[in-house]
Amino acid sequence: MSRYLFVVPPLTGHINPAAAVARELTARGHRVAWAGRAATLAGLGAEVYDAGDPALDAALRDSHERRLGLRGAGALKFLWEEFIVPLARTSRPGVEAAADAFEPDVIVADQQALAGALVARRRGLTWVTSATTSGEFTDPYAAMPKVDDWIRERMAGLCRDAGVAETTDLRFSDDLVLAFTSAALLGSDREFPGHYAFVGPALTARPDHTGFPWSALDPGRRRVLVSLGTVNGDGGARFFDAVVRAAEPLDVQLIVAAPAGLLPDPPPYVLTRPHLPQLDLLSHVDAVVCHAGHNTVCEALAHGLPLVVAPIRDDQPVIAGQVTAAGAGVRVRFARCGPDELRTALVSVLSEPAYRVAAGRVRESFLAAGGAPAAADHLEKIS
Repeated sequence: MSRYLFVVPPLTGHINPAAAVARELTARGHRVAWAGRAATLAGLGAEVYDAGDPALDAALRDSHERRLGLRGAGALKFLWEEFIVPLARTSRPGVEAAADAFEPDVIVADQQALAGALVARRRGLTWVTSATTSGEFTDPYAAMPKVDDWIRERMAGLCRDAGVAETTDLRFSDDLVLAFTSAALLGSDREFPGHYAFVGPALTARPDHTGFPWSALDPGRRRVLVSLGTVNGDGGARFFDAVVRAAEPLDVQLIVAAPAGLLPDPPPYVLTRPHLPQLDLLSHVDAVVCHAGHNTVCEALAHGLPLVVAPIRDDQPVIAGQVTAAGAGVRVRFARCGPDELRTALVSVLSEPAYRVAAGRVRESFLAAGGAPAAADHLEKIS
């Protein structure tokens, strides 16, 4: 039996796929531990080594409002200079301590938790990339070489500090890259190296601590789940209001994940909660409106659901493009779309069969990819 150390950022969408793979490995008799922010990982019920940093947490809280307003190059600069690089620097001592105590055979590092790759390189350990987004698989900076150079210099700085070869691309392991998507959604003609494993979404049952009122689901209406993810909801007041007004004449029920107070007096056809049991709910809805976060998009498509996608920043425009190219959804403008545009998009995905058929094709590709068991198979082969 082998020992796997998962290194993750404090982001639910990045932890959930890794957790499904970790559960599969544990069920097969392997030993699994985690390194990351302990408070975020506590609910996993697993062996956790704290690699969090309260000062970084405070800085991210202070900059939250500013981040919500960033787009394009500003958002990319923030992502690397105020999140990915500081997270790598502040978490590396905790990951080193975890490696000392746990003595892993393999480190499985999220693409945004670069400390995992650095520690593995320093120690000569097998290193696996957990790619919870396919945003960088289609070479998005090919037309912007200065941006690509700037990112590589950020990584080179981390490598210099850690005593690792500066040419190391910390985002992609040379041993194994687990991509939680499929070629059908990626839609790229690029030929990937043999150590790239496209396993589709890794989904397993999650404990539900939300207290969601299942009896409030309206059996007489079609239902639409609306979510902007765990870090964008506060900035979604205008968008949520537009979705609610768009749905008013459509005889649908909206189930909205929105921070408390953002929809203070929702109409009867809107059910809103700060947190939703999203994976369980997807079996009870007919479509999804979201920010094109990779996790939500893949979970929706794994249920064969068409989407309305409103990308905000980071990799979301790329993922939204994958959804529309696959024919599985309609893209709208997050910052500018009004009720009319959203209503048109909702009517399209709810009434035009082509969107559901295309979502079903992606679903079939996910099933064929194998999910968490396939990811565990690949991990066993290299350990």
